[in-house]
Amino acid sequence: MYTQGETIRVKNWSELQDVLYHDSWNDQLQRFRSGYVYRGMEDMNYELTSTLNRLGESHLEKHLLRNFRKYSHKQIRSEYTSVWNWLALAQHHGLPTRLLDWTYSPYVALHFTTNDFNRYDRDGAIWAVNYVDTKTYLPDQLALIIEEEGSHIFTAEMLERAVDSLSRLSHLKKDDFAVFFEPPSIDDRIVNQYAVFSMMSNPNTLLSDWLTGREVRYFKIIIPAELKWEIRDKLDQSNINERVLFPGLDGLAIWLKRHYRDVRLEPPSTSITPSEEDGERPSEAP
Repeated sequence: MYTQGETIRVKNWSELQDVLYHDSWNDQLQRFRSGYVYRGMEDMNYELTSTLNRLGESHLEKHLLRNFRKYSHKQIRSEYTSVWNWLALAQHHGLPTRLLDWTYSPYVALHFTTNDFNRYDRDGAIWAVNYVDTKTYLPDQLALIIEEEGSHIFTAEMLERAVDSLSRLSHLKKDDFAVFFEPPSIDDRIVNQYAVFSMMSNPNTLLSDWLTGREVRYFKIIIPAELKWEIRDKLDQSNINERVLFPGLDGLAIWLKRHYRDVRLEPPSTSITPSEEDGERPSEAP
């Protein structure tokens, strides 16, 4: 059993499987139904910062979203009236927002830990956060809706019933809180990635900082650089790749480019090495 907030460095593929599904048994249901969502990062030193955090100007959020809505109307279906649907759509298309991308699938998170060849010389990471535990810290208006629905996670429509703007969200409760919600099925990419979003009531607060000291289960898995190629190849064999996660010609081309890449021509720091399952500790990347 890992302690809350523990950082776990895995040594091989087998150990990784155990850690990915850590704490997934639901005693009440007598099923393996995890309450965690996962976020994969190519570099273990990356923080849980949103694109809005990285922009460094949180006060621009309302202006960005207002103009996104204004200029995109001809391309968007008329039923997109909720600010939460618009926020999800904007995040999906690359607009800086307070949202963080997560997935219910630990394998999809692994994909995003290993999809960038330029970072195969550094350790990656997967964050796992128990979204069920975060309900304890919701303001009353949102907690009531979750209870009425018998749900653990919001939809955009559920959020709209309690609060209809970003500014009102921050005023629901004095203390900061985190909200996890499922985006609408905008396209196959959202569906195939088993996507979930998180957002903070205060866009300047990092989720990782908020988790500290609260009774929310979470942990961080460190993926050693020397394991990335093995993970990448096994994910491809499991059909977790760009062809599936990014349906369309772009995703197909990226997948094929990697599939036919000759790693024998790679420098030593990024080439495949045996895992510890073969009885040897892989050499560290220089």
